[in-house]
Amino acid sequence: MDGIVFAVVLVAALLHATWNGFVKNHNDKTVAVTGIVLGHAPLSLLAILYFPAPNVDSYIFIIISIFIHQGYQWFLLRSYQVGDLTKVYPIARGTGPLITTFISILFLGVVLDKFVIFSILFLCFGIFLLGANNYKISNLNEIKYPLITGVFIGSYSLIDGYGARISESAISFMSWSFLINALIFPFVLGIIGEKKVLQRVYNEGKKIFIYGVTLSYASYALVVWAFTKAPIPVVTSLRETSILLSIFIGYFLLKEKMNLLKISSIVIILIGVIGIKLF
Repeated sequence: MDGIVFAVVLVAALLHATWNGFVKNHNDKTVAVTGIVLGHAPLSLLAILYFPAPNVDSYIFIIISIFIHQGYQWFLLRSYQVGDLTKVYPIARGTGPLITTFISILFLGVVLDKFVIFSILFLCFGIFLLGANNYKISNLNEIKYPLITGVFIGSYSLIDGYGARISESAISFMSWSFLINALIFPFVLGIIGEKKVLQRVYNEGKKIFIYGVTLSYASYALVVWAFTKAPIPVVTSLRETSILLSIFIGYFLLKEKMNLLKISSIVIILIGVIGIKLF
């Protein structure tokens, strides 16, 4: 991976870890997720007005991306409702790169160096190991919903990656998907029984909305750009170092405890990152 692209994805991971750290502490995860989704709209609209329109051939990718993101957001919420964030989040984020890598190799003809594949597997194993910290299964849904969420993560990464390449205007492509997604999502929540979501975001989620406008939008914009410059499985895997960064944020800023399992996870994830960069 080119050094500039590598650095850009790490910055995206840092931004991702930062806004997730704020969401983690929000009492109402529906408000938190919706605030982030709605927060994508303002900059998306500006980007659509400023950047060239995406290629017509990419329109189908935009439509598919919107549907996949709806599924991702719904199953992410369900994951939060059935299990603690520290349990379900690593499962979801560790599954995404595996799905992206396997589909790319088995069905899309992507050729990756075997050392890169091993590095991706190392990185994902480190993420899963982090989720095993004090893990006790009290409900199979604590595994089922995060795994499904991870499948959606892998799916939207592939669709957005290839769509951005075809579009010839990656930021515009992403912004159209984000804007329409933001318009649809509150109605989806209403259908599944979440009431007065917009009002709840206005009352309780103003700060979360700002994180969506700034940190979350910038984070994924950098990732989508990177999709056009490097193999999608590699970018997707490297992006999940946000988990690693969240450990440091938790330790230094939130005064969370460090233990042997977390240290082991850090070492394994770092081995994966180094392998991705070197090979």
